[in-house]
Amino acid sequence: MAGERKDPYRKFRFRVEVDGIQQAGFSEVSGFDASIDVVEYREGNEPITPRKLPGLAKYGNVTLKWGVTDSMDMYNWMQECIQGKVQRKTITIIAINEEGSDVATWQVREAWPAKYTAPDFNGTASEVAIELLEMAHEGMTRTK
Repeated sequence: MAGERKDPYRKFRFRVEVDGIQQAGFSEVSGFDASIDVVEYREGNEPITPRKLPGLAKYGNVTLKWGVTDSMDMYNWMQECIQGKVQRKTITIIAINEEGSDVATWQVREAWPAKYTAPDFNGTASEVAIELLEMAHEGMTRTK
């Protein structure tokens, strides 16, 4: 007999923790991925197909989006980096199940702001004003 059914977690239930920053919430997290370069190598006396060797590991920039509030913490982090005071932080992305429990976590290590985008404004729009922070980092792991 088959085991207990396990439905996948929903992508709209999550929270984000950033070392030392109290941000109420984020509406979107994207771009956290990892890849390994493929290095091709072939000596002249080998078969026509080159060997494929692992190269450097690379990580995509992580983008956080949130609705504008009176909190300036994320913006101030970017401003400190612009002034040459780069503070690297750990970012933890946590998936939450329907009961509100933490069910999966990813940690992004040594992250720092690389790009900030202020919201655009439109007098006829009814959407929430969104800020965006793109962060470079040096690695990510799934911890749960």
